[in-house]
Amino acid sequence: MVNRQKLTEVIVREAEPAEGRDYQIFDTEVRGFAVCIYRGGGRAFTLDYRYASRQRRMTFGRWPEWSVSAARTRAKELRRDIDAGGDPLANKDALREAPRMTDLIARYVAVHLTHLAKLNAGDQRSMMEKFIGPAWGRMLVTEVSSYDVELLLNKVAEGRARPAKAKPNNRARKLQGAKPTPVRANRVGEVVRKMFAYAVKWGWREDNPAMGFRRRMETPRERYLSQDELACLAAALDAAHDDRGAGIIRLCMLTGARVGEVRQARFEDFNLEHLSWTKPATTTKQRRVHRVPISDEAAAIVRQRRLVVLSGSPWLFAGDTPGQPVQEIRRFWARIQKEVGIPDVHIHDLRHIQTASFPSGHSMMAAVAYLSLGVLIARLQPRLVSKIYTLAVAILLTLLVGISRVYLGVHWPSDVAAGWLAGGAWAMVCLLVARRLAMWGHLELDSPEKPDSPESSQIPADLQKDMQK
Repeated sequence: MVNRQKLTEVIVREAEPAEGRDYQIFDTEVRGFAVCIYRGGGRAFTLDYRYASRQRRMTFGRWPEWSVSAARTRAKELRRDIDAGGDPLANKDALREAPRMTDLIARYVAVHLTHLAKLNAGDQRSMMEKFIGPAWGRMLVTEVSSYDVELLLNKVAEGRARPAKAKPNNRARKLQGAKPTPVRANRVGEVVRKMFAYAVKWGWREDNPAMGFRRRMETPRERYLSQDELACLAAALDAAHDDRGAGIIRLCMLTGARVGEVRQARFEDFNLEHLSWTKPATTTKQRRVHRVPISDEAAAIVRQRRLVVLSGSPWLFAGDTPGQPVQEIRRFWARIQKEVGIPDVHIHDLRHIQTASFPSGHSMMAAVAYLSLGVLIARLQPRLVSKIYTLAVAILLTLLVGISRVYLGVHWPSDVAAGWLAGGAWAMVCLLVARRLAMWGHLELDSPEKPDSPESSQIPADLQKDMQK
């Protein structure tokens, strides 16, 4: 027999639990509204209804947190929704089963990171474990807003305290102060944008809150070694006992390659006859084959390694583990840094040395552009002062470009001088061709403006007009 009576606080409070079972006391005012008395003594408000020929029961509040009047009001709202064709329990289940950020992270790792390089995939996984997961782990995918993205990136850009590299003792490591990390914030923003792009593609939300996130200003490293530092570095590499580490550093300096590309280089990648190096797509950052020319010095290193490496090993710099290349040279580079006195120079900075080519491309192109335009424009000027001014401006711009290359330390003075000579020769060729075309009548002669003749200056103006008519 169904127990029905108008629910009040007294009835709910004085209802006795039944031994071994739960039972309900239905309300006479709202159809399906009841209080469930659990065998353990707990009480909760429920609503029984039928949807699509199925009997359903929804629990929406516990007593005494919910009073009887508040529960009755909520039951009326749910009943109106049911009468309109809704299913409140299905909405509750959908909310419970809605994907959360932990689900998005797991699926992003399984779908996207498997196609990336090992280093890139590890870096993105670290971002999700240290920043994205702790901040948004239990949030629904649809709950993350653009404001949440901005707060997260601001926190990443502020940096965090990290253990100092210098150990004061064997038991503790002091923490360094937080340093701004704007580049890291931009990289995290790219990962978040990609994650929510997948969420939109999978139908987990309709928009991308990280689209168009504010990028922090990045200051690229421009550490160039001076001539004295290069000389000291070369001497330290010559005196080093680790031939493998010294060879890797030298090849990075001679080719401008990344240290990972040099470590994983194979003998079969080098064509010493044509002086070329074919980098496989598995080692390059762009994930595609890259062919670069090499110098005689780099080819000499490859030949020397053939004599040292055991026969049968494909690696140019074979590691201690059989069948594997050298894994890391950080300790070797730390010793070289200490010997040379360049603690702020990274191995990646050595790639700048390779750009000091002969001749200087910037100086040569500046001479080609400015001097060629200068001589061609000057020949069209009627006055000598204009000619001198035009040529002076062209020469000054050419000199400034060349001097800037020496000042930045990316070229030797001889490289710049050779670039100037090559560009100047091109400008002279342009001038000679223009003069030859003028002699053949294809261009106007660069003759100065002729003054009026004395005879014409003595004729009155009225008579000159009549003569013209």
